[in-house]
Order: sequence, then C-alpha cells, then structure tokens
Amino acid sequence: MRSALLILGVAIGITTILMMVTVLSGLGRKINDDLLSARRPYVYVARYDFMVGGVDEEEMMRREPLDPEDAEALEELCPSLDQVCVLYEPQRAVIVHYGAERTPPTQILGASHTFPDIYSLTVEHGRFFTSTEEEHRERVVLLGYGPARDLFGNQNPVGKNVRFGGRRYAVMGTFASRHHFVGSMSDNFLVIPYTTYRKDFRSPTDFESIAATVKEGITLEQGMEEVTNTMRIRRGVAPGEKNNFAVMTSESFLELVRKFTVPIGIVLTVIASIGLVVGGIGVMNIMLISVAERTREIGVRMALGARKQDILLQFLVESGTLTGIGGLVGTGCGTALAYLVSRLIHFPFYLSVPWTVTAVLFSVVVGVVFGLYPARRAARMNPVIALRYE
Repeated sequence: MRSALLILGVAIGITTILMMVTVLSGLGRKINDDLLSARRPYVYVARYDFMVGGVDEEEMMRREPLDPEDAEALEELCPSLDQVCVLYEPQRAVIVHYGAERTPPTQILGASHTFPDIYSLTVEHGRFFTSTEEEHRERVVLLGYGPARDLFGNQNPVGKNVRFGGRRYAVMGTFASRHHFVGSMSDNFLVIPYTTYRKDFRSPTDFESIAATVKEGITLEQGMEEVTNTMRIRRGVAPGEKNNFAVMTSESFLELVRKFTVPIGIVLTVIASIGLVVGGIGVMNIMLISVAERTREIGVRMALGARKQDILLQFLVESGTLTGIGGLVGTGCGTALAYLVSRLIHFPFYLSVPWTVTAVLFSVVVGVVFGLYPARRAARMNPVIALRYE
C-alpha cells in the first residue's frame, strides 16, 4: 500500500508537469499559427514597429503615413515579392445594422483584394471582392463569422445590404470562423476595399500597413532588404539616416510570441515541479520507514557478506524504481489529459518527446536523490545491532 501511494504521488506530480508543458506547447503553436496565418513568409511594412517598447509618440506621428503608391512601388521594384496588400485599421469600431438586428462594436478593415490569400482566410459563403470592385471604390463588404451570425443567424447573407457608418454596403461573402486563441474577438470584423475605406472612413489616426508575401525560393532577408531599400528611396532617407518607417517579417511576430510564452511556460513548470518535490519528501519518509522495518534483514545481509555499497544500492534502486514507475504512469495520464484538454479548447496537440523522456528521468532522479539519505542510513548500520533488532 505504501509503495502504491508513493507511485501515485509521483504520478500526480509528473502528470501535472507533463500536461502543463504539452498544453503550453499547443498554446504556443496555436498563437504562432494564428498570428502567422499566412501560408508563406511575408514582409510587413508600417509607420512604426509596434512590437518595440519606448516608442516616441510625437516622432511617430510626424512620420508620413503609408499610401497605396508605396504598395505599387514595392510590387514593381521588388522582384522577390509576390502578392502585396494594403491594409487600413482605424482606431474606432462600427455598429452594423440589418433591419432590426445590430452587431456589437465591430472592427472594420480596409484591404486589397489579395487580403484573404496573404493572411490565409477562408471565405465560407460567397466570394471576396475583386480588383475591379476595388478600383471602382464600390461599397461591398465581407463579414466576419461574428457579424454574419449576429445579423443573419443561419441565413445566407450574400446579396443582402447592411448599413454602417451611415451608408449601405452589399454583402459579397462571409468568412469562416477562425477558432483564434483570443476567442470570438478574432471573428468580430468586416473587410471593405481599401479604396472605399479611404473614401468613406479615412482618418489621420488610422494605422496603415503593407503586407507582402515572398516568392518561393526567396529568403525573408532578401525580401526585407529590397523593401527597405525601395522605401528609403521613396521617402528620401539619406545614407546613414535612421529609417522613418518599420519593416518586419513573419519571424518578428514569432519572436514576439516566444517572449510571452517561454517565460510563462518556465514559471508554470517550476510551480508544477514544487508538487513533485513534495512527493520526493514523501519518498524519503516512506523509505525511512522501510529501512526501520527491514533492519533485521539488513543485518542478515551484512552478516552474509554484503558491503555498504550493496545495501546503499539496494535502497537506491528500490526508491528509483518506484518513482520511475510513478513517472511512467504520470506520463501516460498527463499525455491523455493534455490530449483531452487540447480537444476541448481547440488547441493543437503536440507531444514533445524530449520533455516526455525528461519527465520520466526526472522522476527517477527524484527517487534517487530523496532516497539517498535513507539508503545511507541503512548502509551505515552496525550489523551486530541490526541482527538483534526485533
């Protein structure tokens, strides 16, 4: 019974650690997939680098905003780029109306017709607007999953007219749910042609950006260098002067993800490991009881020629084996629970083999470390006194 309880305690500790590591690995991949949703690497140009702290707001606001002509220049002068997309993001939201129905405040985006291809968004119903509709500044809109559900429920909204910003827009299609790590907020948006956006909603506080995918066989560094050189020429930046714009890549977003997920993962793993240390104290307690109960056995073995290191090894192997079994049980339970949690919260399931092996080895190490004192105590017994023990 004591051995079973020892195994159970270690198994619970390993289960907690492995489940936390597996779920965090899935969370990291989910965030990575959601932020870097494009199927191919891309270069991102903005007025400033929003991922860097300590930005001088006054200096930032003095910078010239990006415009569609910049995107056209990149498309013409950067042979490493494939598709280019202009994107306008306002600092305000709109409420969309259809008959008596209305949405909560919804994010509106002005984009190029290449928007769904670059960001790998799926149009569930209808279609995305064309370059012709973009060129003629037509009032057409693509609804995110959230606004489409709020306004139309299970109906097909394609071809119907909605109202926002005091104007009517024809619904060309709807996006499928993204199952983003931020939840329903990620589906609460709508997209109109950037030309229409400039006509109806343009504001000095808008955040303008340009995204461009890199052709296959071309590295991000090559694309970034071409974009940087083209933008410096267009903006009249002299040699040696600092850029008055920011160029980022999809790898930059990945680094941003790592800055958040890696420290959080380390802290949570350390906290979970405390439970395993507590289990190790239990191992020491149980092994001390075992040594006390088997004192006469130890004396008999010594009388028959067992050396101190033989007795020491006997108890270390015993404690290491028990905690190792607990580690194996905990690995199985932790993997199964992590899989169930991943399915419930729609995270990708990722089993790290190095972490799994480390968890089992760590459980054995806990048994050896915390079993060392009881084993040394057994090895130092006087065989004459041990034989007289009742």
